[in-house]
Amino acid sequence: MTVLLTGSAGFIGFHVALRLLERGQQVVGIDNLNPYYDPRLKAARLAILEKHAGYRHSGLDLEDRDGVAALFAEARPQQVINLAAQAGVRYSLEKPEAYVASNLVGFLNILEGCRSVQPEHLVYASTSSVYGANGALPFNVHDAATHPITLYAATKLANESMAHAYAHLFGVPATGFRFFTVYGPWGRPDMALFKFTEAILARRPIDVYGEGRMQRDFTYVDDIVEGVLAGLDRPAAVNPDWDPQAPDPATSGVAPWRVLNLGAGRRVELMRYIEVLEEKLGRKAELNLMPMQAGDVARTEADVTETQASLGYAPDTPVEVGVGRFVDWYLEYYGRS
Repeated sequence: MTVLLTGSAGFIGFHVALRLLERGQQVVGIDNLNPYYDPRLKAARLAILEKHAGYRHSGLDLEDRDGVAALFAEARPQQVINLAAQAGVRYSLEKPEAYVASNLVGFLNILEGCRSVQPEHLVYASTSSVYGANGALPFNVHDAATHPITLYAATKLANESMAHAYAHLFGVPATGFRFFTVYGPWGRPDMALFKFTEAILARRPIDVYGEGRMQRDFTYVDDIVEGVLAGLDRPAAVNPDWDPQAPDPATSGVAPWRVLNLGAGRRVELMRYIEVLEEKLGRKAELNLMPMQAGDVARTEADVTETQASLGYAPDTPVEVGVGRFVDWYLEYYGRS
């Protein structure tokens, strides 16, 4: 079975690609290795993937409508996973046009590709950021997510709506996964764990926003991958109990479509996260306590009840284990201690 996977040289995409290859699937990866963060890290991930006979790569931009259409027509994938996107909440304040190009135009081209070849399932990355101004914890997919507070979140919410329209009009089963703060080996340099590790080892102070009082549902990447693959193997279906007079925001009565949370299902205070990192590095951090940044929220926590019931999802990696694995990878990859 062939899977077309976008963002294959990205953090989560790389791990998903490895698991697909391990279970014997053919993977057609798309990644343009853009310079949002160090392309050398993306190239190193890609080099590992290209050692596998079942992997082949395309450096297409998702905005290239004709190129994406031609690749779909040639590969004829049975499954599609869209993990490519312009990421980052804060960067969307600086370069909003990048989010429109990648997350809206690019996703439309993926949907058009699915329309043409009719894969058995489209799985795509959404984000916990869509909950925005919603303060009710834990975040539940059955609650409306209608107040995004960043353009990044708005584009991901738009992806969910676009996928619903295509599922309804063209019968493409679609599952959107709302990821919660993913971390682990081969992680992104623009995220807190990577930046904190780099600064602590260099004996530089770390900027701690929200004065360290923020809480996040930190989710280890292996748990995310297991959820993505479990969802991929169980295509979305029309909900026969859906009530148009009281519509469930997480399912549909007119389309094979759903959204699910992928998180650890527990929140950890940022200061505890830093304490674990200090323990693993054997070095104390110098803290530069900062106020909340624009677009940040104070707390996130995933309600994964629906994901557990639908997919058997069982995240089981505590931060004490996951941060340790990241540190081991970082020290091996960069050769610093």
